[in-house]
Amino acid sequence: MTTTLLAENLMTRTAGLRRVIRRTVRATVAGEPLRGAQVELLRTVEMRPGIGVAAAARALHMAGNSVSTLVNQLVDAGLLERRVDPDDRRAARLELTETAKARLANWRRARTELVSRALDLLSEEDVRALEAAVPALDRLLEAL
Repeated sequence: MTTTLLAENLMTRTAGLRRVIRRTVRATVAGEPLRGAQVELLRTVEMRPGIGVAAAARALHMAGNSVSTLVNQLVDAGLLERRVDPDDRRAARLELTETAKARLANWRRARTELVSRALDLLSEEDVRALEAAVPALDRLLEAL
């Protein structure tokens, strides 16, 4: 298989997996459905509590005004809090609310359970092949 064909196959499969998982989990996790960019911002704040809007925009490879819009939406939804930066009162630091923390935990748990159930339906050979692919996928992610 050529690298071009492999790249296309990987992108198609991973996009399909993410779409199916997202749609299935969205139907099981309580709360107003969130768009992908909103979830990515919440996950970024979860990994880097206190991050500023500009730094979040850089981390997400998005325009600052787009992230500001997402922040406003998530603040209005009760999932994010803006806190004044003690070093620069003009800047805001972002923090997850308890509701957001619980929602992300529920989403992660539902996603893991869904994929685990599907993996249980596969042959041992398929599961071993997927296990063996994880380190290579990690290296691909780093290369990107």
